[in-house]
Amino acid sequence: MHSSIYLLAMAALQGVTELFPISSLGHSILVPALLHWPIARDADWFLPFVVVLHLGTAAALLLYFWRDWVQLISGWLRARGGTGNPQAQLLWLLVVGSIPAGLLGLVLAHKIKALFGGFTFAAVALMLNGAMLMVGDFWKNRRASADLPAMGYGRALLIGAAQALALIPGFSRSGATLVAGLGVGLGYEAAARFSFLLATPIIAAAGLLEVPKLMHAGIPQGLLGTILAAGVLSGVCAWLSTWFLMRWFHGHEVKALRPFGVYCLVFGVIALLIG
Repeated sequence: MHSSIYLLAMAALQGVTELFPISSLGHSILVPALLHWPIARDADWFLPFVVVLHLGTAAALLLYFWRDWVQLISGWLRARGGTGNPQAQLLWLLVVGSIPAGLLGLVLAHKIKALFGGFTFAAVALMLNGAMLMVGDFWKNRRASADLPAMGYGRALLIGAAQALALIPGFSRSGATLVAGLGVGLGYEAAARFSFLLATPIIAAAGLLEVPKLMHAGIPQGLLGTILAAGVLSGVCAWLSTWFLMRWFHGHEVKALRPFGVYCLVFGVIALLIG
């Protein structure tokens, strides 16, 4: 019973921190350690549990942006795979932006987490993530563009490369892509939209690649229902986080990242002092 509560708490934590610019990977290391959650990370069922959480997050993003994806794919079909309309152009920008993190994730993900997955490093990296968010606010251009299809492949590739920072525990995928988007001249809302659209295939692919392991994992009968419920909870929290953040970035044209940056700096310091 107790383990189920902690797994559900971790699912909620994952759903929120995956999309807020505060690092889900860093929080999944720091919070359970600080609060002494009895979660057996080396158990056979833990990887399938994480896979289900990621699939829940990806499903939430698809549900929230389903109209965008329908328009993008329809535009691409009308252009016959070319770039003859803004929707097709934006879809190709997302494809190009997905390449850097996708390649690095396949080649280096496990090595990076093994090298930098410790508690102290995650806390320091979270503080650096907070500083990065502060820099993003400083870069914000008051005359920023909201025209994503006109962004160009070079800028899309730069934003996609920034996404690879999330392989390091403590750095946020959405934070890195938001800051990179602001850096290349996008506004908060446009940068957030591109960031979340860009995250959808990466998060979904990361989950789907592990599905074969999920099918063959020895999940204890009593935990199967909890793991499935955790996936749903992660998805619900991710959807609510996306809903909140899209409104937050729409309504805050100045210093929208500052509260998240302050949070990361303060939490990183507290983790180092307590941990």
